[in-house]
Amino acid sequence: MALDSRRRRDLLLIFGLLVCSGIALFLVLFFRTPGGQVVVEVDGAVYGKYDLYKDATVRIETEDGGYNLLQIADGCACVTQANCPDKLCVHQPKISQTGENIVCLPHRVVVFIEETPS
Repeated sequence: MALDSRRRRDLLLIFGLLVCSGIALFLVLFFRTPGGQVVVEVDGAVYGKYDLYKDATVRIETEDGGYNLLQIADGCACVTQANCPDKLCVHQPKISQTGENIVCLPHRVVVFIEETPS
């Protein structure tokens, strides 16, 4: 008898977590806003701000001789080349929504999308 009650509570807990997760996913997807500009920071300082809807290729150079090549095209931004050892930044997906980012830890580069200031 105690086992059935425990199993029922476990199932209710799992169901509740699934419902909460579904609601959270819906809110995140529904309230996402397309970005307006790409901001590049190197070592915590703003390196540059670029219009997300103007195609451009930006070479981001760091003091230690490192570089990342940022490609902005078709309303998306991605890192296409880098000379860092792991190249994780190159394998990250394209970004286009406010709050999305690409990070290159070896070069201390952060690329993120924000709304266009009014």
